[in-house]
Amino acid sequence: MGYAHVYAHEIMHRGRVPMEPVDFVPDWADRPRKAKFHPDAETLPLPAALPDAEADTDARRPAAGFTLPLLSAMLRDSYGLTGRRLAVQANTDLAALPHYTQANWSRGTASGGGIYPVGIHWAAGPGGPLTPGLYHYAPHQHGLRRLLTGDVTGQVRDALGSGAGAAAEATQYLVLSVKYWQNAFKYNSFSFHAVSMDVGALVQTWRLWAAQYGLRIDTVLWFDEERLARLLGVAPEEEGVFAVVPLTWEGAGPPAAGGGGLTADVSARHRDVERSRRVLAFETLLRIHEATTGRAADRPEPGALDAAAALPPRGADPLPLPPPPAPPAATGRALRERRSSFGRFEASRPVAAEEFAAALADCAATRYGTEAERPDGPPLTSLYAFVNHVEGIAPGAYAYDPAAHTLRPVKPGPPGPFLQRTYFLSNYNLEQAGAVLVPTVRTTAVLDSVGDRGYRLVGGTIGAVAQTFYTTATAFGLGAGVALGFDNIAYIEELGLTGTDEAPLLIMLLGHERPRPADFRHETA
Repeated sequence: MGYAHVYAHEIMHRGRVPMEPVDFVPDWADRPRKAKFHPDAETLPLPAALPDAEADTDARRPAAGFTLPLLSAMLRDSYGLTGRRLAVQANTDLAALPHYTQANWSRGTASGGGIYPVGIHWAAGPGGPLTPGLYHYAPHQHGLRRLLTGDVTGQVRDALGSGAGAAAEATQYLVLSVKYWQNAFKYNSFSFHAVSMDVGALVQTWRLWAAQYGLRIDTVLWFDEERLARLLGVAPEEEGVFAVVPLTWEGAGPPAAGGGGLTADVSARHRDVERSRRVLAFETLLRIHEATTGRAADRPEPGALDAAAALPPRGADPLPLPPPPAPPAATGRALRERRSSFGRFEASRPVAAEEFAAALADCAATRYGTEAERPDGPPLTSLYAFVNHVEGIAPGAYAYDPAAHTLRPVKPGPPGPFLQRTYFLSNYNLEQAGAVLVPTVRTTAVLDSVGDRGYRLVGGTIGAVAQTFYTTATAFGLGAGVALGFDNIAYIEELGLTGTDEAPLLIMLLGHERPRPADFRHETA
């Protein structure tokens, strides 16, 4: 049993046994920047937007592959800044938001605590629109910072190793890293759990976005992580490389025989400059990073995760759900309008059963899409729902059966008192939400099947579900919120999961918001 099992146990019990360091207080005045900073690197602006005719409709022409305008739009709608958060809400950062130095900007992808620690690097090879090289996406400028000139895609392919399949035939790669201090300054030992979900949420945003054009986003999690860290010019213990996403590029051929490009391992010329005067290291974070460091040779065999598949739904006689309708808003628009509801739910308008059914179906169908998962393999997640105010459905706890599209009652009665009692923060009144969805993963079974690296897969899978939830809710005009600050063990007991290895890792709130909430339109000021 590896250290990831220990970390998973501590995460699940942190509501009752606090994780070290117990007395930690963030130094907000010395917090890191909200994005990496390469002061001497050239920044190349990306195209601003797609044509208006393609911006907000699902009736799109299938694309043969990515182009620069498509990649630019996907980056903008996922990690680019789409607006400034100034609405009056119940989160603890409200008083700071009007100050520009503490401004909070909306993005299409969700992130734990609104921190956005994922670094997006483009290893651009031949056949693309840019000079081959290594680029870093700068979200605040919506541009690319050139960190190195020269084709490094051969280095990426070598790091992926044998068994990477079609990923080894790409000439363009997105490499996702996490600078731990950017999150750990606030969440310390808990940060690894949060950032694993952040990576999954970002990848799922790309999967949803690319699907509009008939394009696939596949994720590689097993590779020579230390080699890619050297390429990015980062210290492996300070910044983890979590995923590699190969891109199908329009008009690009296969890689040149022998790999082409730079023949020796190289490293980014421009390095990130840290803002914090004092950077802390956390033993738990260092240990879980070391335990989950990737090696291409450890890539699991196809079907290895079958043993960790979701268990059959439990509960009483099934209740049929209405067919989920098509969402009224396109994916791109939903991403640009996505936000967390933070205390704005109100129970006077119940959620329509059809909209509730759509959220359940979309979340249950979500996959992380890694090389460890068979395309036709069983799902890793189960889905439960605490119903407060949904048309035609009695309050209570339910298990969702995706194959039959039904709910199985687990515990009758209004769940509001339980939900609020087991929530640690004050930014949501959970009883006012129409429903609270709870995805679970058999974490220990995943780790037993694929090793400690599987903890990143667990977090990424849950993060992907959360991103789907936000996107679907926004597309239907519903409020949404995702939270990790709850008593995980209490949820296991309430849902009757004691004795199983199902782990509820976050909660997802769905409902109507109060009409005409107070807001400030910064773009008109």
